[in-house]
Amino acid sequence: MSFWSALFGRRAEPAKAAEPVEYKGFIIRAAPYKNNGHYQTAGTIEREVGGVRKEHRFIRADAYAAYDDAVTFTVNKARQTKVLIVFGKK
Repeated sequence: MSFWSALFGRRAEPAKAAEPVEYKGFIIRAAPYKNNGHYQTAGTIEREVGGVRKEHRFIRADAYAAYDDAVTFTVNKARQTKVLIVFGKK
């Protein structure tokens, strides 16, 4: 490990997006990224409102060893979020 890597730590790997999930008119895109050997919960919630696509990005502190577990949790958390109320009906 180089001096700079040891000093500043490793960077997280870029997120690879899972298949989008449609939920009550919203599109949920889970995109957990690898961070310190675990997958960090992250994704987006999208919806078209008045002809304009609105997007909310989120990252949570939850981390999982398996990518599939992180995707499942991300989608479940996105379904529960209060952003769905801000965008419209829940």
